[in-house]
Amino acid sequence: MVGLKPSDVPPTLGVKMASAGAAACFADMITFPLDTAKVRLQIQGEKTAVDGIRYRGVFGTISTMVRTEGPRSLYNGLVAGLQRQLCFASIRIGLYDNVKNFYTGGKDSEYPNVLIRILAGCTTGAMAVSFAQPTDVVKVRFQAQMNLNSVSRRYSGTMQAYRHIFLNEGMRGLWKGTLPNITRNALVNCTELVTYDLIKEAILRHNLLSDNLPCHFVSAFGAGFATTVIASPVDVVKTRYMNSPPGQYKSAINCAWTMLTKEGPTAFYKGFVPSFLRLGSWNVVMFVSFEQIKRAMMVAQKRTEATN
Repeated sequence: MVGLKPSDVPPTLGVKMASAGAAACFADMITFPLDTAKVRLQIQGEKTAVDGIRYRGVFGTISTMVRTEGPRSLYNGLVAGLQRQLCFASIRIGLYDNVKNFYTGGKDSEYPNVLIRILAGCTTGAMAVSFAQPTDVVKVRFQAQMNLNSVSRRYSGTMQAYRHIFLNEGMRGLWKGTLPNITRNALVNCTELVTYDLIKEAILRHNLLSDNLPCHFVSAFGAGFATTVIASPVDVVKTRYMNSPPGQYKSAINCAWTMLTKEGPTAFYKGFVPSFLRLGSWNVVMFVSFEQIKRAMMVAQKRTEATN
């Protein structure tokens, strides 16, 4: 066994939500430069980059950003990213088991139907976007802006960005791209959680590994790859639409159509490698941390109850 042992008592909703939020923030801090590189590659093509800068590949993008804008540019939007994960991951991951049980009618089933899992994943993903959308808009815009000079920077700080968007674009600006984001995160969430669930379940059912770190690692890696393949097209449209100035695109669908007609189908898979590197590594760090933090919180809760 590697890491903490699984608890005999199921974790409470509060434990699951807190563990999911903490694990997602930890994963974001480690993988954020890959996410920033992904955003830069995704928006490349919608307009000529400043001073003719072009990004080629994930490591080329990171290298160019460090050389022209400094290392801190890789963490543009981190504060908004952590704010996003605190409310986003705690809902979409923390509520998943409870929503899954709700759809089964409260019946304890060791292996729920795949359709029930997919429905639960889509539900919690859509619910999370409703709360976290403004943080996602600010995060994307920070990652997209270039730090070459003061003129090219749209926002100086996270709170100033929320205020600026609200004053100039209204509430609709803060919730810009909600539809593609709900679509993207419903896909991501159900693929991520359902794939992780199924792979982990198959491994444990066939006694290939015990319910610990190696099992969580393999399950999370598989979930990351499957999620990247399915969610990349929607993710690119979401990023382009969120980052666009008012009036550039009539809607998310118009944004997708413009990309298709002007850049071709491959535009929907721009930034695929950094997306996979980011989602794969993010899933591994997040799920492994989530399982261990959840178990650690359960141990602490048991000790507190025993003392009382």
